[in-house]
Amino acid sequence: MTTSHTVALFVTCLVDLFRPSAAFAAVKLLQDAGCTVSVPQAQTCCGQPAYNSGDKKNASALAAQTIRSLMDYDYVVVPGGSCAAMIKHHYPELLAGDAALAGAARALAGKTHELTQFLHEVMHYKPAVSGGEKITYLDSCSGLRELTIKDQPRAMLGSRIVENQDSETCCGFGGTFCVKYTSVSTAMADKKLDRLAATGAVLVAGGDLGCLMHLAGRAARRDMKLQFRHVAEILAGDDQTPAIAAEEK
Repeated sequence: MTTSHTVALFVTCLVDLFRPSAAFAAVKLLQDAGCTVSVPQAQTCCGQPAYNSGDKKNASALAAQTIRSLMDYDYVVVPGGSCAAMIKHHYPELLAGDAALAGAARALAGKTHELTQFLHEVMHYKPAVSGGEKITYLDSCSGLRELTIKDQPRAMLGSRIVENQDSETCCGFGGTFCVKYTSVSTAMADKKLDRLAATGAVLVAGGDLGCLMHLAGRAARRDMKLQFRHVAEILAGDDQTPAIAAEEK
């Protein structure tokens, strides 16, 4: 008899506040893959904004809270590369000097995965993605560089993928970078949008909501026809939720 894995979904702040449909899609995918899924109510921010801003005191407090809320599960799955990388790579570094939490941080890091990485590499699950319009994929810097996520979502999306030029170039979001360096960020977004549009695909999928929202907002301001969705929504067959920022001007 096969034992179901217990999985904690770490929702992320952006998904929770701006795109809960991506979390529901992630739960469906994990359940379809055979997992028992929980969404721990005690979870909050992973602490990445504080960590990136040099506020290690608050980042450590948030990391401790996250560890306490997630440790009792076989796996932790995150529908976003940047938050997954924070838990997986930066928690052990952040809490290395904390005798009470250093071991727990390493243990949590060892069982934390980004969503497509977990489904493809751990569960060996591929949903039945129905045929339809072509999709081009938006790689995020955190997922690509910190977690080596590139082939996994493409393998799951299959023949619907159309590659875009400079897929490994930053879109200009970068968390607070897009706020601190607006003109540079906008120029980077425009270049990325032009590359995406040149594929002829209308639908853009991605695994990091911050990057998707950043480009979707800019695309709307340019009156571009590109539509943006979290990859979980596409893999789960969710075509009812409006595209990200489709109405934004």
